[in-house]
Amino acid sequence: MNTENRGLSERKKQILKAIVDAHIEGGGPVGSKYILQNQQLSCSSATIRNEMAELEEMGYLEQPHASAGRVPSELGYRFYVDSLIERYAMTTNEIAQINNLLKAKMGELDQILLAASNLASNLTNYTGIAIKPRVQSVSITKFETIYLEPDHYILVAVTSTGAVKSRHIHGDYPVTQATVTRLATALNDHLTGLSADQITLPIIMKTEAQMGIDAQTVGTVIKVIYELLSELDAGEMRVSGIDRLLQYPEYSDVSQLQELLGTLEKKEDILNLVSRTETNDINVVIGSESEVKVMNNSALVFKPIVKDGKTVGAIGILGPRRMDYAKVLATLEGLSGNIADLIHGNNQWNGGLPDGGNQSNGNA
Repeated sequence: MNTENRGLSERKKQILKAIVDAHIEGGGPVGSKYILQNQQLSCSSATIRNEMAELEEMGYLEQPHASAGRVPSELGYRFYVDSLIERYAMTTNEIAQINNLLKAKMGELDQILLAASNLASNLTNYTGIAIKPRVQSVSITKFETIYLEPDHYILVAVTSTGAVKSRHIHGDYPVTQATVTRLATALNDHLTGLSADQITLPIIMKTEAQMGIDAQTVGTVIKVIYELLSELDAGEMRVSGIDRLLQYPEYSDVSQLQELLGTLEKKEDILNLVSRTETNDINVVIGSESEVKVMNNSALVFKPIVKDGKTVGAIGILGPRRMDYAKVLATLEGLSGNIADLIHGNNQWNGGLPDGGNQSNGNA
């Protein structure tokens, strides 16, 4: 949803922004008295009340009670994110914590994403999410084998998503260093670049023929490869700091919180949402914009991680609809840039946005 062209006057924008900022900070309704005392507006309290009433009629504000002030509506938050938000200036300490990821020796993308989501949760005080999105037709680009003992070796697979996976394989028959070396060669000759449904019986038979007297090793390793590709196709989601949701009154309703926790545990709905995202910008999904019904009172902000033109993961933040979007956007931008540095071996992030980078995207 894009709200940039709805034609609000500058005064209405200033009042809406003040209400959103105050509601994010305090959580309660905001009245005209607060606006008059805290904003440099050359108008009366009555004028501010009229402007707030018009913003309510236009759908940007809601009034919880007749005698109370206003709170932002979902549309109000969307306009705020798209048009009114100010860039959050990260502290030296926050930048240092993000840059510390560069010093961590993590070999797999899964570990990097989980560490980033943990840090995102700590920095924003919301729930962090690390996502490996579903990938259509994922394949393995390289196989390696590591001999351990006569009945035990390790299969290492580099996937088309950039992930490196390893599996310990125990066989019912003895193998040698030469056997597992030849096995890696045969797998690279016949199985690289193929998705699970492309690994057909004729291809398996060619692989077995290349292995000769050690053809029996192929059946075991093919089963492992199928399981590995199936796991990668399914996607994965890890959640950090889920207990932080309990700090916010939006989640005081036990039944609603249980439904949200159930959605996070099942993972399917959020994985579908992220996997279908086509933009590489930060995505801000507010309330009912999400197809995940139990998130009507929440917002999900996530940033895809791209390598060689492919989305290989995403990091995100889940919190109440009134989350501190400016800080969340800055944190995810910094972390995603840092992850790119880890993947591509660039220099450390300095707290700024990439040239021409977008801070947010309303696409759900």
